[in-house]
Amino acid sequence: MVRYFFEDIKFEYKNRLFNNRWLKMVAESEICRLGDLNVIFCSDPYILDINIKYLGHDYFTDIITFDYSRKPLISGDLFISIDSVRENSQFYGTEFQEELHRVIVHGVLHLIGYDDHAESDIAVMRSKEDYYLKLRKGLSGDK
Repeated sequence: MVRYFFEDIKFEYKNRLFNNRWLKMVAESEICRLGDLNVIFCSDPYILDINIKYLGHDYFTDIITFDYSRKPLISGDLFISIDSVRENSQFYGTEFQEELHRVIVHGVLHLIGYDDHAESDIAVMRSKEDYYLKLRKGLSGDK
């Protein structure tokens, strides 16, 4: 089950049921099942606090993923900074919604087991993100 939460920001996320079906499809395409997934939308200061407190990193990021998976069942918390997603969409010249969905699927790919520390891992992760974003666009009902 996918649940959506909003911490310290005013933000509306539409098409949740469609997004849930898409994420379920992503998991199943990777031979996993979608368990409990919490998507928590927040601000830069909120995610920075989490990054410092729980990971010991003193920098901003667009997403922090906490993995509670027991493969093949994937579960976790995705903390997503709406501020950083907006900045990234401007920097990369993408639509905000596309960048937001890229970050969401990025977190799900981490839960599945993909990493992005080495250059080769980053290339695989980006390829997977692109594939699932294209698949999302092809599904009826995407807005």
